[in-house]
Amino acid sequence: MNDADSQKLQRVLEEIRDDQKLQLERQTEALALQRAQLEIVRRQADRAERIQDRAEELQARSAQLMGGARKVLAVVLPIIITLIAYLTWLIFRR
Repeated sequence: MNDADSQKLQRVLEEIRDDQKLQLERQTEALALQRAQLEIVRRQADRAERIQDRAEELQARSAQLMGGARKVLAVVLPIIITLIAYLTWLIFRR
């Protein structure tokens, strides 16, 4: 190997080294971006879980209200029907 080949080989090796450094920098940036995206996804999942828990709580309260309304309707409806029947009897009695 002569001096010119040696220098050429050295330049090629330096280029390879520089390209490897550049590639490592890009990988570091990509990894940082992926970590940031992962954190965003985690926060979104936590938020979705909180929203789901709140929705389940609202549905449970709604079910309680509907159950109470059915009980009230079961009591009030016969009273209303009885009053309408009594009013009808009073009107047609004469």
